Amino acid sequence: MPGSKEIRTKIKSVQNTRKITKAMEMVAASKMRKAQERMRRARPYADKIRNIAAHLATANPEYRHPFLVEHDSVKGAGLIVITTDKGLCGGLNTNILRAVTTKLRELTQAGETVITSAIGNKGLGFLNRIGAKVVSHAVQMGDTPHLEKLIGPVKVQLDAYTRGEIDQVFICYTRFINTMKQEAVIEQLLPLSSAKLQEESREYSWDYLYEPDAQMVLDELLVRYIESLVFQAVAENMASEQSARMVAMKAASDNAKKVIEDLQLTYNKARQAAITKELSEIVAGAAAV
Repeated sequence: MPGSKEIRTKIKSVQNTRKITKAMEMVAASKMRKAQERMRRARPYADKIRNIAAHLATANPEYRHPFLVEHDSVKGAGLIVITTDKGLCGGLNTNILRAVTTKLRELTQAGETVITSAIGNKGLGFLNRIGAKVVSHAVQMGDTPHLEKLIGPVKVQLDAYTRGEIDQVFICYTRFINTMKQEAVIEQLLPLSSAKLQEESREYSWDYLYEPDAQMVLDELLVRYIESLVFQAVAENMASEQSARMVAMKAASDNAKKVIEDLQLTYNKARQAAITKELSEIVAGAAAV
C-alpha cells in the first residue's frame, strides 16, 4: 500500500485536474448556447437557398451553370473535411474522420483521384498523416465562423470542379442534433442534387424569369448557395464541438470526483493502519518493560 504522503500528492493532483475540467465544462456550456443560437439562425436561410438552387437544377433555363451539370463519367472527387481546431471533445473528430476514411477508401477503390481541403487543425493533421492530397486548408477559426476565411479554401475545390479536374465535391462535417447527440455527415456539394424535389413528388416543374439575364443571376445565386452550405456546416460543427466538449468535461469531472473519493478512502485506511501499528508498538514496548 502506498504511503500517506504519496496518496495526499495524488489527491491534490486529481483535485487540480478536476478544477480544470470543471472550468472547461462551464466555458463550453456558455459557448454552446451561443453556437447553437448561431447555428439555428443560419438554418432557415441555408434550407431556403438550397431549395431554390435545387429548383433551378430542374428548371432547364437557357443557361446551365457548371455546378448544375452532372458529368457523364466520374474520374475525380474532392472532399471538404470540417473538424475542430482543439481536442478534448470526446469522439467528435474520431467519428467524422472514420467516415472520411471509409469514403476515401470507396473513392480510391472506384479508381477516382481524390483531393481534399481541411477546415480545422484535427482534420488537417489527419489528412497529412494518411498521405491524402491536401490542396487547401483553413485553421484557427475561433469561436465564430467567418466567410472570408472559409471561401478561399473552398474556392480551390470549386475551381477544380469547373475546370473538370474533379467530377464531384463532398462536404464532411458533424451535424448537431441535440446536446447529447451529434451525427457525422458526408453530403454531396457538387453537382447539385435534386433529391429533395423528388421527395416532394411534385407534378409540375419550376420555371423562372431572369433579370437581367440567367447567367448573371445563376452565377451570383450559386456562389451564395455554396457560401451558405459551407457556413452552415461549420456552424453545425462548432455547435457540436461545444456540446461534445461540455459532455466530455462533465464526465471527466465526475470521474475525477470518484477517483478522489477512492483515494481518500485509501488514505484513511493507510492512516488507520499506521496509527494501529504505532499503538501496537507502544503496547509491545510497555509489555516488554
